[in-house]
Amino acid sequence: MGNKRPDDMERITNEALAKAFIDEQIKEIKAQVGDKKVLLALSGGVDSSVVAALLIKAIGKNLVCVHVNHGLLRKGEPEQVIEVFRNQMDANLIYVDAVDRFLDKLAGVSDPEKKRKIIGAEFIRVFEEEARKLEGIEFLAQGTIYPDILESDGVKSHHNVGGLPDDLKFELVEPVKLLFKDEVRVVGKALGLPDKMVYRQPFPGPGLGVRCLGAITRDRLELVRESDAILRDEFAKNGLAGKVWQYFTVVPDFKSVGVGENGRTFAYPVIIRAVNTVDAMTATVENVPFELLQKITERITHEIKGVNRVLFDITPKPVATIEWE
Repeated sequence: MGNKRPDDMERITNEALAKAFIDEQIKEIKAQVGDKKVLLALSGGVDSSVVAALLIKAIGKNLVCVHVNHGLLRKGEPEQVIEVFRNQMDANLIYVDAVDRFLDKLAGVSDPEKKRKIIGAEFIRVFEEEARKLEGIEFLAQGTIYPDILESDGVKSHHNVGGLPDDLKFELVEPVKLLFKDEVRVVGKALGLPDKMVYRQPFPGPGLGVRCLGAITRDRLELVRESDAILRDEFAKNGLAGKVWQYFTVVPDFKSVGVGENGRTFAYPVIIRAVNTVDAMTATVENVPFELLQKITERITHEIKGVNRVLFDITPKPVATIEWE
């Protein structure tokens, strides 16, 4: 199958179509791979998770998944990857705890583009080290989807491993490369992946690294992670999880004066962002009920030590971008 979606290709909109697609892809994967081994960088995002589930059905233990925890994932995400793929699907999963390695590299770096480059380059290095430990790998699976091909000539930029050296150049396996994101989700649901994984909202490649504004510190990174978890929990409880396209928190690199039980405080603010968009080129701000914002504020300021203000970003795109960095 080429890199152009056939004009007569039916949109995958229901379970029956998804199962037909899965059956077809399993045949194609088996024909391409045979009894050889396939390597996959499994981030826990929608695309790589669906590719992993497809390949597990097709070739079982001959798929080797590498999950790199760089310390910039949301709360509970590394644990979810291990639970779903190792414990439930019996995947051949390698878990790499590289938290200290990434955060040490990022210490003192405040420029957003430099942070992105460090995170991307270090991810490739870690993946490369793990790949060199393995024998018999002849294929590399990637979660490339159709918009990636349209926008970037087939190169997957999120957790892209295309920068591997020549001795680690493998033949690509890209089973969802002709699907749009909504179709990937339908396939993921048909494969039995949990809703939290299938309907995971868009997440930047550098993860929380671009939501911990300025130079990343471990304390502010935890504030981002914990406040994000509270925001997601409250949106889920109040029916906004499936309604709002993207929502998250950011923590800037400055403090303000507040008042606590023991007098004045000097702590960080948390900024909430909640937007809707069709193509991410423009975005509108979700009209979050004020009572819900008050509830979220109460939880964040009372449950997380080191926060004394919560702000709500009401700026559309343009003039702002969706992410802060």
